[in-house]
Amino acid sequence: MIASVHGRVGHVGLDRVVVEVGGVGMLVHTTPATAAACQRGQEATLATTLVVREDSLTLFGFSGAAERDMFETVQTVSGVGPRLALAMLSVMGPDELAGALTTGDTKALTAIPGIGAKSAQRLVLELRDKVGALHGTGTPPAGTATAATPAEPWREQVTEALVGLGWSGKQAVDAVERVAADAPADAEVATYLRLALRELRR
Repeated sequence: MIASVHGRVGHVGLDRVVVEVGGVGMLVHTTPATAAACQRGQEATLATTLVVREDSLTLFGFSGAAERDMFETVQTVSGVGPRLALAMLSVMGPDELAGALTTGDTKALTAIPGIGAKSAQRLVLELRDKVGALHGTGTPPAGTATAATPAEPWREQVTEALVGLGWSGKQAVDAVERVAADAPADAEVATYLRLALRELRR
């Protein structure tokens, strides 16, 4: 298992980064917050977990071990795969997710695309005790977000990222429009994405 990667950041996307390790560019799927903390051309260290499938090897990266542990823990529940686990952390973050699970806040959990009322109840039932030790240990990634992007291109980038996290195209477009009406014109792409995620949880 690849437990961590360290190297120069060669590319930063909304939900992925490429870290150059020993001359090899490793594509690492991340939450938007983790990606935003990475800067192209600078060194980065990510806690990682490698998901092995019959036809693929996919590397997921996190700001720290606590976030990675939460990613792995939620997947112990039937029906929760790595993509849904990453979406859970993207929408709520490790601390908020742990809090929702330990307090039984199913309403907050159903704000995550792909999780309905029954799924939320099952998550709470199976994970309440498991995540108790993790609650409050997650640390938001520190760093400067990616460079600002021209006003119009961010709409497409954010819409694609939201659809990739599980929302429908209409939901994504509506959220982007609401953000565009209120957000400052010179905000960074990662900021627009965080605002859109907040809109979708309302």
